[in-house]
Amino acid sequence: MAKETQKKRPKKPPEVSPYLFPLLLAGFGLWCLWDGWFTTDPEMLEHMWFNRIASMILIPWSIYDFLKVRKYEKQYKAKKEQEALENPTDEEDVA
Repeated sequence: MAKETQKKRPKKPPEVSPYLFPLLLAGFGLWCLWDGWFTTDPEMLEHMWFNRIASMILIPWSIYDFLKVRKYEKQYKAKKEQEALENPTDEEDVA
């Protein structure tokens, strides 16, 4: 009987860190920064301007997104703490 109820419930998707996207942006931005400004590989010279422009876009975007995610998490944590103060559990009332 318990197996039947487990089969009916859909599985939760795995949680992904909200910092994953800013991390990927920063990684790709740093890669473009290296290829556009610091590399001496002659094959990469044809892609130099693309990498320079991409690094100037991706690195600030990753910093902005990181700060936005951090701000959202702080607000979410403060909201949860406020709700916990407003709605104490029954166990706290007994003690």
